[in-house]
Amino acid sequence: MLKIGLTGGIGAGKSEVSRLFASYGAVVVDADLIAREVVAPGTEGLAAVLAEFGPGVLRADGELDRPALGALVFADPASLRALNAIVHPLVRARSAELEEAAAPDAVVVHDVPLLAENGLAPLYDLVVVVDAADEVRLDRLVRLRGMAEAEAKSRMAAQATREDRLAVADLVIDNSGPLEALAPRVRQVWDELTSR
Repeated sequence: MLKIGLTGGIGAGKSEVSRLFASYGAVVVDADLIAREVVAPGTEGLAAVLAEFGPGVLRADGELDRPALGALVFADPASLRALNAIVHPLVRARSAELEEAAAPDAVVVHDVPLLAENGLAPLYDLVVVVDAADEVRLDRLVRLRGMAEAEAKSRMAAQATREDRLAVADLVIDNSGPLEALAPRVRQVWDELTSR
């Protein structure tokens, strides 16, 4: 089994790289999807989030109100730390379960947005960083995701710097250009990974 840590700042294109790796046969363990799973209605994760942040982060249908929670935690580092202390251990446990279920010869790609921030690089055989310039990422968040510029900047500021992410990289996928330029580079990295 080859364990890959895949990361990149918000707006860098990590999700597209993850999707491409999956299409090539990787077992993708997506920390964002798992983070949603562990705070679904009826879970201990949601109960802990409500105990910490109150009923204002719960929608009428019983789901977590992500925009309300995001507005709280991305504006206050202490709140973000409190949320991470709840969610991260649950995500790690579920990720380990999924990895253990993979075939012994699998390439397991752990899609982890906060890999650099949480010092997780040593957990993987290799770290792949999807990189794009900050101004490119900001443009994507505003233009493609419809975020207000201030919100996009706040979310970017809550993550590691480009330099911090690149410092943990074994391989870098530059995604500063158009989407059609990404696939050939990802295929090249995939071929390099599977040759190991």
